[in-house]
Amino acid sequence: MPKRITSPEGAKRRRREPLTDTNLLLTITICIFIGMYLLAMAIWGGGFLNPQQFINMFNNNAWLIIIACGLTIVMISGGIDISVGGVVALVTMACVLYLDSAGSIFGSILLAVGIGLAFGIVQGFLVAYLGIQPFIVTLAGMFFARGMITILSPEPLKARLDAFVAMKEFRFELSFIGSYGKAGNFIPARVDPGVLVALAVVLAIFVLLRWTKVGRNLYAVGGNSQSAMMLGINAKRTRFYAHLICGLLSGIAGYVFLLHTGAGSPANATFGEIKAIASSIIGGTLLTGGVGNVVGTLFGVMTLLTIDDVVRISGLNDPWWQSITTGALLTFFILLQSVVLSRRGKGWKPALPEWLRLGK
Repeated sequence: MPKRITSPEGAKRRRREPLTDTNLLLTITICIFIGMYLLAMAIWGGGFLNPQQFINMFNNNAWLIIIACGLTIVMISGGIDISVGGVVALVTMACVLYLDSAGSIFGSILLAVGIGLAFGIVQGFLVAYLGIQPFIVTLAGMFFARGMITILSPEPLKARLDAFVAMKEFRFELSFIGSYGKAGNFIPARVDPGVLVALAVVLAIFVLLRWTKVGRNLYAVGGNSQSAMMLGINAKRTRFYAHLICGLLSGIAGYVFLLHTGAGSPANATFGEIKAIASSIIGGTLLTGGVGNVVGTLFGVMTLLTIDDVVRISGLNDPWWQSITTGALLTFFILLQSVVLSRRGKGWKPALPEWLRLGK
């Protein structure tokens, strides 16, 4: 078979191919996060120069990364799910009770996954096949989950199973990354096992969205469901899959939350769904659907957490300051998305080299 010869002009033309909306918003999010973190390092230094503080953003919020990935899938398909925080809290409480009564770690993992899948199946069916608005369905799911937590136990409970406590206290040590203490001793950075779970979820969802038929269908249905159905895509089944995956990830996130805190409480994951939605939007996912990338969601979570750290280090310790800054940041990114996409509609088409394009 003769070898195809590519001219330099053709290669140059491909390198200059315009960015998709997903890639463009992803690039903007990454650049803003890097610039913001470098600025924080330059102005405040201190903890921002400590590798452990950066890793702690992952350690303390691995569960948030996971549910934000679930929200990204649902939002790409054109829907929404505000029950994820309640599901996370319900999983923590149910698993604590199961661990104390049955004493099985494997069984508690299955219970967490089962609760998440149950919410995903029921809510996905109501949204996809009965045509009920996803906001109403998942709002009911949020109230149901929070109510069930109180029925199980109105007070916080701590897991006492020795095997689970040992697993909770286990940390991976990174001998090549760390900081020096006041005595001059080297302190290696420590990573929670939940962080590896969160990064594995990000990788799995990235592959799903970029290289699978389900991922392509999610973008198509979210972009224009009528056109997608004309192309032979089953829009109802695609929306059902989106909520099913989101429910599954909520169950996994609940167990990761429990693995980090070791306790179940009605107050767990409070406003978790709001933070997850905000992270997805900051990461470049549009509420209208059809545009989004899970890598951008990861950077969205990190951007949100960096802002929280900056507010705290600045001495603004009152809780409302974090809410104010989160609202301002979210408004900024929504306006930025509107400006960028409106300019693209007028013919503005920036381009990046192929190796920088991570999204669809």
